Amino acid sequence: PVHDLFAGLHGVVGILAALRHATATGEGQHVDIGMLDVSTAMLANQASNYLATGKVPQRLGNHHPNIVPYQVVPASDGFFILAVGNDPTFERFVQVCQRAAPDAGAEKLLQDERFNAAAARTANRKLVTETCNAITKQRSVDWWLTELEAASIGCSKIQSLEEVFQDPHVLSRDMVIEMPVEGLDKPAKLVGSPYKFSRTAVSYRRSPPQLGQHTEELLTDIAGYESGEVEALRKKGIV
Repeated sequence: PVHDLFAGLHGVVGILAALRHATATGEGQHVDIGMLDVSTAMLANQASNYLATGKVPQRLGNHHPNIVPYQVVPASDGFFILAVGNDPTFERFVQVCQRAAPDAGAEKLLQDERFNAAAARTANRKLVTETCNAITKQRSVDWWLTELEAASIGCSKIQSLEEVFQDPHVLSRDMVIEMPVEGLDKPAKLVGSPYKFSRTAVSYRRSPPQLGQHTEELLTDIAGYESGEVEALRKKGIV
């Protein structure tokens, strides 16, 4: 499904680019968005890695292919996402590790050539991952999130959908809305629009349609069918 969404988003971007060209030149054009093309483009750094080296990337699960540690890591009571994007951030992460597990010797990692540079950590992914995991397991998810955020280190709790839609940030951003839906006795909860405009706020004018709700409207108003033609199509089971 993610490729359907990516293709749709690229389609919108393509249309906007074509509209900009039309505004400037008065010339229209056909916008061709292929799902295969979009899927290939969204390989992003994995595609670049292969094209630059000729090496086929191996499966890494939730690990970042070019940065370590940048992945899901274990805590004493669950898992969280850790994003150590560069060497200064790794230095701050080591400081947090020292507080988490004083006897683990985390400070030595900054003198270890397998750990103290981004390229080296990627080359020694297995060792770095196992070493970091042994430390992160010493404290709870909440402890790590508090300490990492205080040190300006990327991190996140892994939330269930129930937690997502109860998250105060999600709610404050109006990402849950309610709209009346035909056939329901109370408003339905829906996902809000992620677009937040400073001048033209998103308005929710129509609720999700029932199956076939707008078929006749589209055929007569958009496609130019006469009412009798639509009825004939309906009798044939076409619509």
